[in-house]
Amino acid sequence: MISRVWLRKLLRHPNVYRHLEGGRSLEQIELSGFQMCHLDSDQHSVLREKRVVLGMTQQQVADKAGIILQQYQKFESGERDIMTSSFRTACKVIEALEMDITDFYHGEYTVGEEIYSSAEGLRYQKTGRLTNEDVAGA
Repeated sequence: MISRVWLRKLLRHPNVYRHLEGGRSLEQIELSGFQMCHLDSDQHSVLREKRVVLGMTQQQVADKAGIILQQYQKFESGERDIMTSSFRTACKVIEALEMDITDFYHGEYTVGEEIYSSAEGLRYQKTGRLTNEDVAGA
């Protein structure tokens, strides 16, 4: 199942539109070469996606950002909105995840890793990790 992180190119591609009209689900469509893209207003899903793509645990991100683990966990879970935290803290977290601050704040952040379809589901091209899988120890 695809989460709230959608595929911008996918939804605009004419062949995909025809498949969706024909009753096929997104899981039944070949997705190789597309990139995961953030389209909605919940930044916490982007934080998790990027962390998983980088192969980092929540603790590693918190340490790199210089914040406590529980604070990062609240940002990633959506319990606390990173957009309403101090700008300095938000910047430290975004930079720890090697993301562009401007793109993040405009809400149009592309995670940037190509994906491909496998028998188990969507996988990141670079790491082979399932897109809905987390990093061990997170």
